[in-house]
Amino acid sequence: MRQTSPARSASARTTSGPARRTRTPAVDTACAEAVDIAREAAADTASPGQVGEHLGLRAEGDRVVTHYFECLDQAYEGWRWAVTVTRASRAKNVTVSECVLLPGDDALLAPPWVPWLERLRPGDLGPGDLLPTAPDDVRLAPGYTEVDDSGDRQADWELGLGRVRVLSREGRDEAAERWYDGVGGPRAPIAASAPAQCSTCGFYVALAGELRQLFGVCANEYAPDDGRVVSADHGCGAHSEAVSIPAVSEHSPPVIDELGYEVVPASPADEAAADAAVDDAAPLDDEALGHS
Repeated sequence: MRQTSPARSASARTTSGPARRTRTPAVDTACAEAVDIAREAAADTASPGQVGEHLGLRAEGDRVVTHYFECLDQAYEGWRWAVTVTRASRAKNVTVSECVLLPGDDALLAPPWVPWLERLRPGDLGPGDLLPTAPDDVRLAPGYTEVDDSGDRQADWELGLGRVRVLSREGRDEAAERWYDGVGGPRAPIAASAPAQCSTCGFYVALAGELRQLFGVCANEYAPDDGRVVSADHGCGAHSEAVSIPAVSEHSPPVIDELGYEVVPASPADEAAADAAVDDAAPLDDEALGHS
């Protein structure tokens, strides 16, 4: 029978035994009564008139107590002054250990800090800016692991000019989803009113590899997506086969009908003006008309 050493048995009992409970420190009476000392320390740290009423206290340890005071500064609404006091063992004098301004439950706080890499958005990168790629970026993979018969032949070494990393399958799927849901996809407003899809357009240049099945690049300089990646079911009004513009036709000059006429009733004022003009006209005699 295998025997267990006493040291090992003691170690096993220590490891598997119940966890120690943390003892709640008792509130020291002298530190709890030092409200005036704590208020004076808060007043010295804060601006004049910025320390309000006493909000309570909490025992931090043996002979260590933190007093809380209301902060009256309008710029720190919901905050409170925390003054920690303590005393030495068997001593009666209470001293101030720390005085800080802490946020309360309803305090106005700044938003959580976000790393700069997570704050970046498309279009933030400008001329001269560098965006390092993490070594463990899931969108990239070593070139020699992404070359197979069904994938892109993008990692073939040609005269030593091959790339160290290529787009991984996860990175390719992420890009395809982003492109398809973006302005170059089928749900874009301009694609809803397009006469036909990009897959039937003569300016559509399909991509290579697996992305060829769904994406291409627009090569129409008059299209809004010129030089951009568009999906095969995208579309716009600059489709190569959209509309056949008719040739300009020559029109003859307008013909005026001088034979027919139309009687238009005149108003009473117009009739009176016409009668007055006739009365004022001089009568024409035979000499004026050229008769002998």
